[in-house]
Amino acid sequence: MEFAPVVAGAALALIVIWAVWLLVRYVRADKMTRESMRQAVRVRRRWRRLAPMAGLSVTDRTPPAVVVSPDGKVPKPRVLVPKIKVSADRYGVLVRAGCLPKVGLAEFQKAAPYLADDWRCTRVSVQPDKPGQLIIRGVRVDPLIVPTEHTPTGSAPETLTAWNLGLDEYAQPVNVSLSDVPGVTVAGLPGYGKTSLINKFICDTAPSAAIQYAIADGKVTASHEGDYADLAQRAFAFVGDDLAEANALFKRLVNLRRARSAAIRDVLGAKNMWHVGPSADWPLTVAIVDEAHTYFREYKGADPQTKKLAALAAENARLVEDLVKKGRSVGILVIIATQKATGDAIPTFIRDVCPVGMSFAQKTAEAAVVALGEDIRNWPDANPTALQDPVYVGVASMAHQGRPGFARIRTPYVADADAARIATDTAPLTRDPVELLLRRLPGGHSGRVLLEKAA
Repeated sequence: MEFAPVVAGAALALIVIWAVWLLVRYVRADKMTRESMRQAVRVRRRWRRLAPMAGLSVTDRTPPAVVVSPDGKVPKPRVLVPKIKVSADRYGVLVRAGCLPKVGLAEFQKAAPYLADDWRCTRVSVQPDKPGQLIIRGVRVDPLIVPTEHTPTGSAPETLTAWNLGLDEYAQPVNVSLSDVPGVTVAGLPGYGKTSLINKFICDTAPSAAIQYAIADGKVTASHEGDYADLAQRAFAFVGDDLAEANALFKRLVNLRRARSAAIRDVLGAKNMWHVGPSADWPLTVAIVDEAHTYFREYKGADPQTKKLAALAAENARLVEDLVKKGRSVGILVIIATQKATGDAIPTFIRDVCPVGMSFAQKTAEAAVVALGEDIRNWPDANPTALQDPVYVGVASMAHQGRPGFARIRTPYVADADAARIATDTAPLTRDPVELLLRRLPGGHSGRVLLEKAA
């Protein structure tokens, strides 16, 4: 008994510390997070009453060990409610719930509209977590209409196999796997975020020596112009809207692809670069083709200049097709951006073999279909034709990786000053993959012969 005051005092001290910690966290939070924290308190307080009304409870009719109580009354069956843990962030609440017999994923998904109404959320999603557990995401503020900014850290990413795009409509991070991906297509109206998305990708990955970039920007004539001007010094090659210069770059990349194919077993000891991962000596080589229609459009006319341009455009398409269809295993990724991903902008024999496709706002349903596939017609809420409002600048639609349906993603904006800072800091990492490969190949090797002939 003499320890009782000590135990009580320790318990009281812990409660006080916990309360102070909560108060400090609340005071330091921004306005949106404080509102979400108050929302989380309401969710916890009302849960045991709300769950049965929403059909998220089960009655346990199993008789207890003592069937009849001392007063002669039979105990009532117990009503069981799933246990929950609630956390808050700027956009709303994240609830982890345990399942019960007959109260699982299907029941929670059916009740999602009722939960959204009671929790005062714009939308609620329910996804499986661990076996027997669910994650319920409720957003009070629509993340798609809240512009976000991203400040690159300047640190090398842990892996180059994942591309962080931004936040989905439930404010959850969206990552796209780049492992074994040969091509990515990005479509959308001018000014809605295509180039900004690619700029962020470069800024996040540039601090790694295991990645190199070649840029073909059809909107400009020189590297000091346009959206990639701040990042040009991090690219080992840059061309503008000149078809002949672009043709030379694509030939150079195809020759690199052929030489890598011939040398990969000897240099890496594997037939697929992704089995060992990119490195400073064998970097992931990313070819960025922006405003792709500049390089692939069909020219019609009988005059010599038009015929020359038509021949260059046709060969450009053939060369990029080679990179997309054959470059995956040797570590070459092609990112193709255009306003409207129709066959005249991105030839179908290129577009249809790019497994990752995303689209910012589009004006027509046909443009949405060519960018994302026929299945987008079955998901009207995610159709990029609904993203034409200015509040959706920076919002793209893409197919979920690993599950049915489409996601809408808010991509963050990277300030020009941050892009310039990253490019300046990482410029010493820029290397020509052709030169890197030549250093590793002995004289007379078939891969070396291919590169020397091309030079």
